[in-house]
Amino acid sequence: MQPWLSQQSAMQPRRVPEQSTEELRTMDVHDDVFIGGRWVRSASAARIDVLNPATEEVWASVPDGDEHDIDRAVRAARSAFPAWAATSPTNRAAVLRRLADELDARATELSRIITTENGTPIAESGAAPSHSAAHLRLTAELASTLDTVDDRPNPMAPGHTVVHRVPVGVAGLITPWNFPLGLIIIKLGPALLAGCTVVIKPAPETPMAMRALMDAVTAAGVPEGVVNLVTGSTEAGTALVTHPGVDKISFTGSTNVGRVIARACGERLRPVTLELGGKSPAIVLDDFDRDAFARNLLRVSMRNTGQTCKACTRLLVPAARHDEIASMAGEIVSTAHMGDPFDPTTFFGPLVSARQRDRVAGYLASGHAEGAKAVTGGDVSTQFDRGFYIEPTVFSHVTPRMKIAREEIFGPVLSVIPYRDIDDAVEIANDSPYGLAATVFGTDEARATAVAERLATGNIGINHYGSNAAAPFGGHKDSGLGTEFAAEGLAAYLQFTSIHYQS
Repeated sequence: MQPWLSQQSAMQPRRVPEQSTEELRTMDVHDDVFIGGRWVRSASAARIDVLNPATEEVWASVPDGDEHDIDRAVRAARSAFPAWAATSPTNRAAVLRRLADELDARATELSRIITTENGTPIAESGAAPSHSAAHLRLTAELASTLDTVDDRPNPMAPGHTVVHRVPVGVAGLITPWNFPLGLIIIKLGPALLAGCTVVIKPAPETPMAMRALMDAVTAAGVPEGVVNLVTGSTEAGTALVTHPGVDKISFTGSTNVGRVIARACGERLRPVTLELGGKSPAIVLDDFDRDAFARNLLRVSMRNTGQTCKACTRLLVPAARHDEIASMAGEIVSTAHMGDPFDPTTFFGPLVSARQRDRVAGYLASGHAEGAKAVTGGDVSTQFDRGFYIEPTVFSHVTPRMKIAREEIFGPVLSVIPYRDIDDAVEIANDSPYGLAATVFGTDEARATAVAERLATGNIGINHYGSNAAAPFGGHKDSGLGTEFAAEGLAAYLQFTSIHYQS
């Protein structure tokens, strides 16, 4: 995932249409950050240019915030905390529902911004506002769990204890560029419902969706200082993680950066939630349903042009059927449309940046050098005049020790790996430092479930891309610490006070 520090027949040459970005020809320049309920001039003179990855044009510019901006934002959140924490959970839930309504009202604008700043195909980004609104409404339904008096009798002596759930305090929320709206909402919703105030630091590649979110926050009537935004890169992120006025950090991003943040939080005895990287397997059983496989493979393995932490990019297949399934996967991938991300038929858009394109190209070169065979794709795309495009690639004859089978690529690259039997498949699947997600394809649901239960990972879909906003989401091993979504995600922003009575 993005660090904080710092379909062959359908792939016809298509230039990005001029009308896709015509309205963005004028630079969208800002010199302010959102602190204390209003836009205020940044203390930093440094700038972040926002690039359209489909056209390579700079279309916006925002402040590269510094420690002074972070300090002001944290102080504003600290000042707003007592009143917000004292607001009833029912009233906090009402604010979440109003914010959900504002996201729905701004859906077209938000999805346009997301696609423009990170290249997510509009077919994907178009659903982001409604999904985010749904998350907020589901979170709001948890208010009753905070209103309920938790009175527990003492089983060892006379008396009882009333357990109070209280907010942690000021939460720093740091998010990556691949799903800039959704990944902040799944942190923001539970933080606000719990009674926390927040400072948001988005990825430097995707600040504009967060600026639009602040307009929604204002329109929803969120009290001043409860939600603050500082755009920036390394300095802003470091300042937020280490600020003495921050009580909790929630970070989504790379495992390497997660370790840095975990060390900083550990030194300060500060709670931290880390949703980190993955190299997830998809196990194809010998009784798999070809239609279900064809319908779901792209979302399982290459959603958002492969720039998805949960992407199951290791396709484990029976050795006897390796060539058959690799060919099938190649056909599915090669016939998915790559091109203009504003075209609703596009599945593969550009990668977010030239750096990310070059990084993925390095993995393609490694795959070739180590003896993998490209069933489709295998190189940087030359079909477009502009844009950071990589050919969607399926490698066959991949062994578990190859670099493309071990490391998170974060691009449209699928590795087909043969296995001898189920035990071998499970061993290969679990032989990874990561444990974020998995998929099992099989007609016999009980058999597929039995395989799923042997996998050392936090999230597993049976025959599809599995996710449920009402169920906990978190990684095992190097894929993270803590949990998001549902009541478990809400608990991450709470701490507990027990008041004991003798009678």
